[in-house]
Amino acid sequence: MSEKAQIIQVPNTLRAKVGGKMGALDQAAIAKAEAAIADLSSNFGEWLLDEVKKIENAQAEIKRSGFTPANADKLYFHCHDLKGLGTTYGYPLVTRIAGSLCKMMDDEAIRLQAPRVLIDAHLDAIRAAVRDSIKEDTHPVGKILADTLEARVKEHLNAIGHKE
Repeated sequence: MSEKAQIIQVPNTLRAKVGGKMGALDQAAIAKAEAAIADLSSNFGEWLLDEVKKIENAQAEIKRSGFTPANADKLYFHCHDLKGLGTTYGYPLVTRIAGSLCKMMDDEAIRLQAPRVLIDAHLDAIRAAVRDSIKEDTHPVGKILADTLEARVKEHLNAIGHKE
């Protein structure tokens, strides 16, 4: 036990495996990517409307044939897409509202317990935000709406004993 500790330095071969040092960022490539995004951004409004149409169709199917597991899943996945795309398309408020709805429906085990009136309120809020071009979640009306929907979701989840 009188021996001193020995430190063994293991060579780091990761850099060699992934191609060496990271080079400088190619400003021309960045500019090209930004230009491509700018070109695509003219389509964002149309694409956002397409996403809203998908949730409207899912909502209509629920009204037509009931809030079944398949219909609930379809609505959830469309809302999840919208949660991811809202900010990209210039609508952080839509991202926030869709995120609130997703939070209520994330867990498959409780998805069918989501109150239809609260689901419809979220979908109506998304439609209103897009229709009236209320993009930012800091907009006075948009903020109150999002805050209220999030509070109702929290109340619902607490009422059914679901941990966030």
